[in-house]
Amino acid sequence: MSDCHIVSARVYAPADWPAGHRVLVDRLWPRGVRKAALEGVEWNRAVAPSTGLRQAWHAGELDPRGFALAYCNELAAAPDGWRPLLAGLARGETLVLLTAVRDVAHSHVPVLEQFLRARLAMPGDALASPVCYAPELDGKRRD
Repeated sequence: MSDCHIVSARVYAPADWPAGHRVLVDRLWPRGVRKAALEGVEWNRAVAPSTGLRQAWHAGELDPRGFALAYCNELAAAPDGWRPLLAGLARGETLVLLTAVRDVAHSHVPVLEQFLRARLAMPGDALASPVCYAPELDGKRRD
């Protein structure tokens, strides 16, 4: 889907956040950040890597490819976490994935972004047509 707008940003730099549906995608709350500072930001822990996977990644037990594969398998097994994120994308909203990691490019966030883009682009998948299926995704069917 060419008009799919997913961007990532560090949670510590709110001035850099673009407009859109802002979602914190870390399992742990960012250090030093008050909840009031993230008012209006959804915290979706369900799309973050599991604690075990995160610990294995940080311990160097997985290479980037192995981490991405394991993380995608976790995501595929738990669609209730990421499916709501697709609803906004299907309506043309920008999805802003927020994280506390220092090196966003080498974290779980690009893997999540790629996973979401792939889900939207899957042939034959009801999620591939944003115009036709947005009502089903957000639970408001309009006949």
